[in-house]
Amino acid sequence: MSVTNLEKDFDRLTLTLVAEFDAPRERVWQLWADPRRLERWWGPPGCSTVVGEHDLVPGGRVAYVMTLPDGGASRGWWRITAVDAPRALAFTDGWSDADGSANAALPTTDVQVELTEHDGGTRMEMRSTFASRDQMDEVLDMGAAEGMRASVGQIDALLAA
Repeated sequence: MSVTNLEKDFDRLTLTLVAEFDAPRERVWQLWADPRRLERWWGPPGCSTVVGEHDLVPGGRVAYVMTLPDGGASRGWWRITAVDAPRALAFTDGWSDADGSANAALPTTDVQVELTEHDGGTRMEMRSTFASRDQMDEVLDMGAAEGMRASVGQIDALLAA
């Protein structure tokens, strides 16, 4: 499995995933930059994701619907805050209501993704930062850590194909 570390830091209000891939950085970047490739791994196994909007530029938006194994749906959005292709991406991650508008009842998370060359392949660090301990606990209670590990765990197979 590509995930080498998943750390919950309650003092810094962060959840950090580190993964290593046997592929060049540009190829790993395309898994974020291409909405059809993003659909293939953004969500744990058993879920099906459709990206409807994908504007990966500062100020841009990504919107998606994830169909869950029980047939339910989870809608989400990203507001892109920084892009340094193929090295880094930063965005605010949140949930959407059925009409696509932001669901203010659920917390948002600031996410930073860094891709670095490492041992002939690529190291990806994805750090989620929460506004408060309550928000971090809420998102972790929803299974975010396990879901992130399972989602990123699918990337090796995509890169091998």
